[in-house]
Amino acid sequence: MEQSPTNLPQSQQDPHGRIIGQGNFKYRVNARWGQLDPKHYPVENCHDLTFDSRGRIVMVTDNVKNNIIVYDRNGTLIDTWGTEYPGAHAIKIINENGEDVIYLVDSGWKLNPKWDGVSTDKWDSPYNKMIPQSGFIAKLTIDGQLIYTIGHPQTIGVYRPDQPFRPTDIAVAENGDLYVTDGYGSDYVLQYDSQGRYIRHWGGQDNPNSHLNLVNTHGITLDHRQGNEPQLIVSSRGEMALKRFSLRGEYIQTIPTPGAYMGAPVLHNDYGYAPVCWSDVDGNMADNSGFISIFDKNDNIVANLGATEPSYMDGQLQPMCSTWNVFNHCHGICIDDDENLYVGQWNANQSYPMKLEKLPA
Repeated sequence: MEQSPTNLPQSQQDPHGRIIGQGNFKYRVNARWGQLDPKHYPVENCHDLTFDSRGRIVMVTDNVKNNIIVYDRNGTLIDTWGTEYPGAHAIKIINENGEDVIYLVDSGWKLNPKWDGVSTDKWDSPYNKMIPQSGFIAKLTIDGQLIYTIGHPQTIGVYRPDQPFRPTDIAVAENGDLYVTDGYGSDYVLQYDSQGRYIRHWGGQDNPNSHLNLVNTHGITLDHRQGNEPQLIVSSRGEMALKRFSLRGEYIQTIPTPGAYMGAPVLHNDYGYAPVCWSDVDGNMADNSGFISIFDKNDNIVANLGATEPSYMDGQLQPMCSTWNVFNHCHGICIDDDENLYVGQWNANQSYPMKLEKLPA
């Protein structure tokens, strides 16, 4: 029986060992994977995870005692480092000329030293737990040495000084071009070359053609499954939609995700795995209502993990909603060669990532 938002709370439940998913996509929840001693390795939000070329899982957190936590696949701690990224939000690791490099996105949101100890969602209050500043992109060696940064676009005349820049995600093309979503700032996608030099931007919220708008453009992914040239999948999370663009910013298609405030999917083989931070309940982002949607290469959702089974009527996806018994707010995903998922969460009581162990089809 599904639980409503008024009678959970999920944070007091233990999802360990539960079987979730539908069809060929069923998983056992290992909620104890990745557990560490919070006195020595604290986290605030486990924002994003990825693999390096050595098969290690590298996770970014916004706790400046350890921005980076490195695990092996068993969830054993290998290393921690980083104190310079108070708004650490997304991470990509790319092999360039035989060496791994990190692209780390700092969204500009940081823990407030003047927090009143109570306020957690009064975003305009100077006493809220999280407060904003400008964000940036850092390119790093695999052990954290800084190569360069990309800062506020006002410094190159692209933004006005009154336009905020709080980036949320990055994708790296084969030629080294960088595509950055400004999802907590001014809602553009900005394209840079491999040296961090500006090329173009698109999106925002003021386009007369609404399909070009981006609202809380939270994530971005390169999709090589659609033909000769890759496409960009960009989340317009505030619209409950994903949008496809060419590498030059030309609009291609909108993929509605009714009921789900969704980030861009992480692609593995023919499928995309998209983190949902909130379900929509009565027109509101419901707390502790995250889940994961799995897309096929035709952008159809074939399974939901921790949510109602996807349903299509006359070709239209019907609204989806959390089943209220597994996740708080899904934020980052990576997938291993055995199709196990590793999931990091935002606003989840400082919890560590969990593993979803793929069951045989």
